[in-house]
Amino acid sequence: MSWASWTTPGVYTGRGGVLTDEVGTVTGDLTVHTTFADGEARIAVQYTGASDWFTMAGSPVPCSSETESRDLHEAVVEAVRAGQAATVPVMPRPPA
Repeated sequence: MSWASWTTPGVYTGRGGVLTDEVGTVTGDLTVHTTFADGEARIAVQYTGASDWFTMAGSPVPCSSETESRDLHEAVVEAVRAGQAATVPVMPRPPA
């Protein structure tokens, strides 16, 4: 079993923020966290320095490797910066 996680604090949302499952749209200074385990990636955000985490809309997503989940984390951070009620981006799948 492979497991990994990444956390990026201090990510400021673009206009329109990030869409979450629990509270709808959040905006401002967020921390983005991605956990990869058992073939999927789970993405959560929180207001930087707060204790509550919110599931980003579109999470969890299938993820075949630690490398793929790291790339997904970077794409999520960029989506948060872009705003527009960001959800977890769909990553291109490598050819089989």
